[in-house]
Amino acid sequence: MQILIFGATGSLGSHIVEQALEKGYSVKAFTRNPEKLKDFENPYLSIVQGDVNNLSEAENAMKDVDAVFCALGDGAKGKVRSAGTRNIIKAMRKSGVKRLICQTTLGLGDSWNNLNFFWKYVMFGFLLKKAFQDHQLQEKYILESGLDYTIVRPGAFTNGAITRSFQTDFDAHAKNLTLKISRADIAFFMLEQLTSEKFVGKVVAISN
Repeated sequence: MQILIFGATGSLGSHIVEQALEKGYSVKAFTRNPEKLKDFENPYLSIVQGDVNNLSEAENAMKDVDAVFCALGDGAKGKVRSAGTRNIIKAMRKSGVKRLICQTTLGLGDSWNNLNFFWKYVMFGFLLKKAFQDHQLQEKYILESGLDYTIVRPGAFTNGAITRSFQTDFDAHAKNLTLKISRADIAFFMLEQLTSEKFVGKVVAISN
C-alpha cells in the first residue's frame, strides 16, 4: 500500500512518516522543504516537493496512491488547513483516490462539550480562534467531499512515546479527560485506520 502524507514535516506528520515506514508502507511525503526529511533514509520513502496551496502540485502527487493522510498545520494563523484540504480533496477526486484520514482538533462539533473553561474561552475563544475556525472549515470540506474519510479529533499535542492507552470515540458527555495526547499516539491511531473500516465516514475524538 502506498500512502501520501500532507504536512509530512510537521510535528505530527513526521511521526506518521516514521511509523508508516516502520510498518512497511510505501510513503510519499509531500513537503515544501525536503531537507527537513534528510534524516529519513528509507527505500520505501519518496519525497515530493510541493505546496498544498498549488492544486496542480497536489494532483501530481496522487499518482499510484491508495490513501491520503492530512496533518496540515499553520500555527495560530488559520489559513492553510482549510485551503490546503480543499485542494487535497479536489486532487483526490480527480485521481480517483477515495481514502482520506485527516487530523483536526478536539472541540469541534459535539466535542466542544468535552472541553474545559480554559480551552473553550482562552485557547479557542481567543489565542487559537483563527486556527479553530480554520479547522471548522476544514471539516466542512471533508464532510461534504463524498470521500471515504476518517476525521480524527485529538486533544492538545504532547511529546512522548506510543502508549496506546488513550481514549477513543467517547461522547460529548465524557469529562474525565486530560485533553492531551502524544503526537506518537495520534499517528499510531491514524495509521490503524488503514486496516479498519470502523471509522470510515465518521468523526472520532481521541484523548487521554
